[in-house]
Amino acid sequence: MNIKLRAETDQDYAAITKVNDLAFGQPNEGSIIEKLRTRPEFPKELSIVAELDGLVVGHILFFPVRIKNGDEYYGSLSLGPMSVLPDFQNQGFGSQLVKEGLRVAGEAGFSSVIVLGHKEFYPRFGFRPASTWNIRAPWEVPDDVFMALELTNGALKSVSGLVEYPPEFYEAV
Repeated sequence: MNIKLRAETDQDYAAITKVNDLAFGQPNEGSIIEKLRTRPEFPKELSIVAELDGLVVGHILFFPVRIKNGDEYYGSLSLGPMSVLPDFQNQGFGSQLVKEGLRVAGEAGFSSVIVLGHKEFYPRFGFRPASTWNIRAPWEVPDDVFMALELTNGALKSVSGLVEYPPEFYEAV
């Protein structure tokens, strides 16, 4: 298998929407990505596709968010959505996307990542409950599915508060 991980291009938009729609079984995530692309802070280098022999089989998006504590704000990234076509799931493509995205995010100067995701999947990359740092989700979610990761050692040591997502994220909840 010839897997290629790379930043999205304009030609990938329809394929990315399709991958998300099929992976999640509904159109919310694909629609959110389309809307987020219109925002000036959309990080094209952090919208990564997994391409297998010319076919986009997976996608991951990291998007800037803020953690608000009173009048203070801390920058971070959200991980998600992350999707793989159903026929290609459980073959390591998702793990490769996460590893590549974390690498690119670190190289781009980001120091932490927040994810709302599977409690069995994300800890293998070092994610821990965000409550470890007293970081809270804006939604009621179980503690073990709302996680954070320091890309820079100690990056979240002095950070706590409520994660603020762009309005487009609230459409999927």
